Amino acid sequence: MANRYLTGNFAPVTTEVTATDLPVVGRIPAALNGRYLRNGPNPVTPPDPAAYHWFVGDGMVHGIRLEDGAARWYRNRWVRSRAVATALGETWPGGPVHADMDAAPNTNVIGHAGRTLALVESGPVPYELTDELDTVGPTNLGATLPAGYTAHPKLDPVTGELHAMAYWWGWGNQVQYIVIGRDGRVTRTVDVPTKGPTMMHDFSLTEHHVVVYDQPVIFDLDEAMKGVSFPYHWDDDYGSRVGVMPRAGTADDIRWFEVDPCYVFHPMNAYDDPGGDGIVLDVVRHPSMFRTHVLGPAEGVPTLDRWHIDAHGGAVKEERLDDRGQEFPRVDERRVGLPHRYGYAPAVAREEDHFATEAALLFHDLEAGTSTARSFGAGTSLGEAVFVPRAVDAGEADGWVLVLVYSAETDRSALHILNADDVTGDPEAVVELPQRVPAGFHGNWVPDAG
Repeated sequence: MANRYLTGNFAPVTTEVTATDLPVVGRIPAALNGRYLRNGPNPVTPPDPAAYHWFVGDGMVHGIRLEDGAARWYRNRWVRSRAVATALGETWPGGPVHADMDAAPNTNVIGHAGRTLALVESGPVPYELTDELDTVGPTNLGATLPAGYTAHPKLDPVTGELHAMAYWWGWGNQVQYIVIGRDGRVTRTVDVPTKGPTMMHDFSLTEHHVVVYDQPVIFDLDEAMKGVSFPYHWDDDYGSRVGVMPRAGTADDIRWFEVDPCYVFHPMNAYDDPGGDGIVLDVVRHPSMFRTHVLGPAEGVPTLDRWHIDAHGGAVKEERLDDRGQEFPRVDERRVGLPHRYGYAPAVAREEDHFATEAALLFHDLEAGTSTARSFGAGTSLGEAVFVPRAVDAGEADGWVLVLVYSAETDRSALHILNADDVTGDPEAVVELPQRVPAGFHGNWVPDAG
């Protein structure tokens, strides 16, 4: 049986490309000056189809440089871990690693404190890249990062600090809350106990709190000792709960709230309830994950749900916002941790094709209780959508939505620049790329400084 993560647009590309002066349909807004970056798994050598999981492929970062209304370049580069550099016949650049866990980060890529960082979870440190996506090497942020990091930090739009929740099987039953300052150095860490070695892919941040998801996908040491590439599985007896800790608090201050068993890969956003003293969480909720297998599709449709946490205790109120399958939710990054009105998420085609998105982008107006679906036509699939404001002080939906669209007909990808206030209308511009960008995980718009 073929491994679905090695076929179609999941299949890795085999060459690194540099293309300049990319063809554009329409007109790129002159205000878009920066880089659109995206990370994803792309094995540098052919893996064993019987064992390969999408989550463990070597990281490859793709980038598109926009400047003064032009698409200056497209580049794709493997992150040069020791193994990747060796496979490519190159010298590994070297640098600090955590617990001998050197990996080519494959999950996210961000810009912070003037550096470009490729990220992955479960133990390894970030890798620093140049602006042109060449590898500088692994980094422990000037010896301030005590161990591994995560794929899902969140930038506080008010303070400029980067907050994260990291997990690693070697810590046992705990995760670590990490704060990185505007200067790119770790300023605070807090060890947070969990019920077991949970896979904590993401977390939530509010203006005053950190929200921890302690969920029933756990590390299996026996499977790891057998050499299983992705040794995590669903545990029916573990349960699901949400922990709330004050940002300036310690593990002694955390309060736990039970929720119905489920798994949350990605929250859309969270905020302190302006009408009370609770917390509102908008999440994509999976009924279960890796319950019966890890190489195949998910079990159940991931839906957009809202959880209301009462600070005084009691049951968490769970509300369904949209029952259509969807994943990779995003909001205006200026609203992270604050009340938000709008959200974006690629639709999921069918339950059996969980991470293969159909050609539709969902635009949610959570204040009005409506959503709009933009179709990209047959034979296409989408990556994660990223909102870019028209100006620093622009309104929440005043800007553009950037999304990579793959076409099976041409076997290439293109960057679509949509008007956020009219996502179903004609794109402002479509930047045509010289090859396809394989299905991957996360990315961001990194604006030019100044």
